[in-house]
Amino acid sequence: MPNRATTFLALIALVAVLSMGGASTEACTGITLHAEDGSPVYGRTLEWGTFDLKSRLIVIPRGTAFVGTTPDGKPGFAWKATYGVAGIDALEKDALADAMNEKGLVAGLFYHPGFAVYPEYAPARAARSIAPTDVMTYILTRFASLDEVRKGMGEVDVVPVVEPALGFPAPIHILVIDEAGKAIVLEWHEGSLRIFDAPLGVVTNAPTYDWHETNLRNYVNLSPVALPAKKIESLDFGPLGGGSGMIGLPGDFTPPSRFVRAVAFTQTARPTGDGPETVYEALRILDNFNVPLGAAEGSDNDEAHGGTKGMRSSTIWTSVWDIRNKHLYYHTQHNRRLRRFDVDAVDWDALKGDIVHLPLDREKKQDVDDVAMPARSSD
Repeated sequence: MPNRATTFLALIALVAVLSMGGASTEACTGITLHAEDGSPVYGRTLEWGTFDLKSRLIVIPRGTAFVGTTPDGKPGFAWKATYGVAGIDALEKDALADAMNEKGLVAGLFYHPGFAVYPEYAPARAARSIAPTDVMTYILTRFASLDEVRKGMGEVDVVPVVEPALGFPAPIHILVIDEAGKAIVLEWHEGSLRIFDAPLGVVTNAPTYDWHETNLRNYVNLSPVALPAKKIESLDFGPLGGGSGMIGLPGDFTPPSRFVRAVAFTQTARPTGDGPETVYEALRILDNFNVPLGAAEGSDNDEAHGGTKGMRSSTIWTSVWDIRNKHLYYHTQHNRRLRRFDVDAVDWDALKGDIVHLPLDREKKQDVDDVAMPARSSD
C-alpha cells in the first residue's frame, strides 16, 4: 500500500498534467497597460520548457512574397507584404512569435493546447489555405487596423498543418493590438474562427478566452486596499501585513491562475505618465510570470530538438512594446539587460531584398556592470 507522501506526490503530478493540458510546456502571459497620456504598452513572456526555440530578431521588408503552407504540400494562399514588419521569430524560421508592422499594429502568438481546433482542410481550397504558423505573418504584413484584420481573416482558411518541431499542428491563439491600445483575440475552436474583443488586453493559454473572462467573476473581491481590522469579543484581529486585499489571488502557474493575476496586476498598476515609463511597469509585472526550468511546468527535455541543454529558464524571453513610439524592449533567459529596437528607425522605403535576422543575444551570458569604489584622494 503506498504511503501518504507517495500518494500526495502522485496527486500533485496528476493535477499538474491536467492543468497544463497534457504534455504542454508553454505558459506565456500577455498584458496591456495604458499610460496617462494614452500611450498603450503591450508585453509578454515566452515560455517553452522542452527545447530552446532559438528566437531571433526579424525584419520583413515590404514586397516580400509569401505562400501559405498546406497539409498535402500544395501551394497555399499567396500574398506580398504590404507593410514592413519587425519583431521576434521562433524555431529559426520566419514564423513570427511577437511583432509590429510599420503602421503600429502589434500581434502576439500564444499556445492554446487542447482547444485550438482548425477547419478541416479541403484540397480544392488549397489556394486560400494557410498554416497556423503563417497567421501572424499574414496579419501583420497585410493589415493596418483591427477592422482590416477582422475582414481579412475571412479571405483565408487556417488549416491543420503539422509543425515538424512539434509533430502536430501548432495549437495557437493570437492577441492583436492597435495604436490606440484596443485589442482582439483570435481563436480557432471546434473548426471555426472566433474573434473576441479583449478590453483587458490580457491573454494566457487554455481554455478559451471567453471562459477566462467568465472565471474572473470568481475574484471580484480582490482589491488593492488592505482589509480592515476586526474585533471579535475582546480580541483585535488585523491583517498580518500588506497585500491583504489580494487574499485569494491564485498563485500557481496554470493558465487560469495566470490570467487572473495578470488582470489583478494590470488593473492595480501604478499610474505612469507616458510610454517609456509604462514599459518599466510592464516589465515589473511580467517578472511575476517567469517560470523556472523544469520547476512548475516540468520539462519533456525533447532531445530530438536539442533538449534543454544550455537553457537557463523556461521563460526564454520577455518583450514589451511601446506602441506609440514603436519601440521593442526585450531581455532573455541568458541576459537580463534590457535592449531596445526602434521599428520607426527602419528605412522601409530603402529596405529591399531578403528578410533580415539578428541574434537576440550577442553573447549568451549576463551583462554585468561592476561597481568600483572611487579612487581616494592623496590629501
